[in-house]
Amino acid sequence: MIEIDGSLYSGSGTILRYAVGLCALLGKELHIKNIRAKRKKPGLRPQHLKSILACNELVKGEVEHVEIGSSILTFRPGKNIKIGEYQWDIGTAGSTTMLVMMVLPLLCFGKGPSKLKISGGLFQDFAPSAFHMKEVLFPQLKKMGIETDLKIIRPGYVPEGKGIIELDVQPVRDKLKPISKVLQGKVIKLNGIALCSHLEKSRVAERMVESCNYLLKQKGYVTKFNLWYDNTALQKGAALFVCVKTDTDCLIGSDMAGKIGRSSEEIGRYVAYTLLEDLDTKATVDRFLADQLIIYAALADGSSEYIIPRMTDHIKSNLWLVEEILGVKTNVSGNHLKIEGIGFKIE
Repeated sequence: MIEIDGSLYSGSGTILRYAVGLCALLGKELHIKNIRAKRKKPGLRPQHLKSILACNELVKGEVEHVEIGSSILTFRPGKNIKIGEYQWDIGTAGSTTMLVMMVLPLLCFGKGPSKLKISGGLFQDFAPSAFHMKEVLFPQLKKMGIETDLKIIRPGYVPEGKGIIELDVQPVRDKLKPISKVLQGKVIKLNGIALCSHLEKSRVAERMVESCNYLLKQKGYVTKFNLWYDNTALQKGAALFVCVKTDTDCLIGSDMAGKIGRSSEEIGRYVAYTLLEDLDTKATVDRFLADQLIIYAALADGSSEYIIPRMTDHIKSNLWLVEEILGVKTNVSGNHLKIEGIGFKIE
């Protein structure tokens, strides 16, 4: 049984999700303690429960201590990945994309395609946005051999949630390919999405764009935004996303969700500043992709390397987990991250 202390490094749900996902993939038993010990509300929350149960459903395993507030978890996965069609409702505004982050490594190594329909939150703080997942993470994973397609059926925000995404996953052919991105290159394209639900009269989308573009133009960047006026969400809400593409095929994104008390102008400024900060470091991935790619690089067949904007607790957590669970070798020299993948393959 693999023993993991969830209070180490980030002390967040990231440790729980990747530990459960990796152990499910390997068919190894897991015991994790001090779950989310460094969060304001430690222990399991509804979105974590649903993600664990979804992962368990895919491998027909057994789980113990799965209740809200639990600080421990025992997981005994089955030996096979059950592909097919699944529908999961988080029941709150908990992140749908976080659930995807847990089950995707499993499904991409299944023996056939799978289709998911997940309800919950799509845009909130401290979770990958559906825009970033679709426009940044998934295109990078495609280069590694993972074919996925994400559709936003209905936006969902805090506190109501009830957004809907649909995801199609094709199985990996043989093994994942490593990635090598060490030169940022020149910016050749900037695209953005400004989403607002039931806020068109307040010009929320336009104001976010104007604030963001004002700062980007000062650095010589011209961004083409798609304005999305939505009336299907069950509450008012907004989100802004920008993505840079370089001539070395790097994708660097930045985003922020709206919430009560946060102005459109504040959202626009934050997205612009964050994007410019990551670009200025000469990184080849953004601050979110930097930790999201680690698990896939660790499973890939060969050595992966890329330049991160800066070291974070999430990066430290994920490097530690793949070393502990997969036994891979990792190295960080300055902002240069290198991972020796194990060439994982389902026999």
